[in-house]
Amino acid sequence: MKITPQEALLRCIEHREIFHDEMLHLFRQIMSGEMSPTMVAALTVGLRVKKETIGEITAAAQVMREFSTKVPMADTTHLLDIVGTGGDGANTFNISSASMFVAAAAGARVAKHGGRSVSSSSGSADLIEALGAHIDLKPEQIAQSIAQTGIGFMFAPNHHAAMKHVAPVRRELGVRSIFNILGPLTNPAGAPNILMGVFHPDLVGIQVRVLQRLGAQHALVVWGRDNMDEVSLGAGTLVGELVDGEIREYEIHPEDFGMSMIASRNLKVADTAESKLRVMEALRGEPGPATDIVALNAGTALYAAGVASSIEDGLAKARAAITSGAAMAKLEQFVSVTRQLGGQA
Repeated sequence: MKITPQEALLRCIEHREIFHDEMLHLFRQIMSGEMSPTMVAALTVGLRVKKETIGEITAAAQVMREFSTKVPMADTTHLLDIVGTGGDGANTFNISSASMFVAAAAGARVAKHGGRSVSSSSGSADLIEALGAHIDLKPEQIAQSIAQTGIGFMFAPNHHAAMKHVAPVRRELGVRSIFNILGPLTNPAGAPNILMGVFHPDLVGIQVRVLQRLGAQHALVVWGRDNMDEVSLGAGTLVGELVDGEIREYEIHPEDFGMSMIASRNLKVADTAESKLRVMEALRGEPGPATDIVALNAGTALYAAGVASSIEDGLAKARAAITSGAAMAKLEQFVSVTRQLGGQA
């Protein structure tokens, strides 16, 4: 069904849903640059005020995937993305990026999709570059990096060129919109498993159902009650889990895993340089909050990837990867391989 942007805007004003086929049509207009910036801005705000539905987000994600530059992956066994929507305002160090090295060292294959900082102290691309890796690789080189190291980093702007049509509008509006929640749903390597952190409790149930409709295999969508888009050590964490097509929603707590509560302020950093220090601290296994939260998130990622039978089992495997030095070795290998592939060795 075709619908004009003006008709869609009227639906938003009247708090009525835009149907799947209509949303596909609208988002194809946005991604191809056919829709005027004025209408893109109006619809973006209209959807946010109305509150985007599961169906609307699913259709938008399908179009964004359609327009993306893919990483060719013949085998997606144990392949996952560890990603957050950002926007939680917590300004913690890059927990998901640190967890990626630990999870890969313990047997997962990670296709991480991320960009530079927008709202946080340090985006995943900022950190991975600061660690010495080359982030500007071609899709075939990223596939090679995954084959050689178990990790591939996909710098979002390189894979979503169509987003250039909405970037100026998003920048000028300066408010959260549907685009903040689409990024984590559009992994260019088609990772079937995901550990996704979200910035609002309502998104736990929404995003896990979107992932179900998009055909994800094993997904864990998490929100920490201390407002973190990670599995938290400072409070309970709400979890939406999709496995074998079924959804379960529950809450986990640090004490479930024999871990002490740590206030999230102990994980705050001011910039990328400080984030890098905390990541190195965690990968070296220095006792403290950084190592604990990375082990817990990497353990949850291992469960999502199907490498561990539970979060507890994943946590044990993550700790072993840290204490054996395998996680630090994985970082060094990733830096070296990406530099060779990018001609910077």
